[in-house]
Amino acid sequence: MQERGPSGPRFFVATAFLAAGARGRHIEPPHAGGDVGTTIPILSYWYYHLPNFVLAALMYTLLGRVLLSLFVEPDSSNYIWRFFCRITDPFVAVVAYVTPKAAAPVVVWLFGVVWLFWLRVLLLYGFLILGIAPRTG
Repeated sequence: MQERGPSGPRFFVATAFLAAGARGRHIEPPHAGGDVGTTIPILSYWYYHLPNFVLAALMYTLLGRVLLSLFVEPDSSNYIWRFFCRITDPFVAVVAYVTPKAAAPVVVWLFGVVWLFWLRVLLLYGFLILGIAPRTG
């Protein structure tokens, strides 16, 4: 059963601290004491989350480039299109090197999305094999 506050259920920890402060009580915040790895679990696995985040950002930017190409000409001066191209062009060059030259640019970009997806899967698998993957619970 959830404890109810003055305006309904408390979904955020901050609400409990604000309410306790208004009543004049002092409550220690949950991050007081202990090391960072036990209070903020994502920081204890930074070595996995950082490369995974970079690969995911590149993958979704490349997917955004594919979707944006439906509306924008390839030589457009649109600043959003130029940003997507500038960010993804180095990876697209690597994918184009291993993709047949007869493939259209959109196909190369889609292959890039697939390659990035499998790189993320292999990253997780590698960390699982080494026994240092993030755990839940």
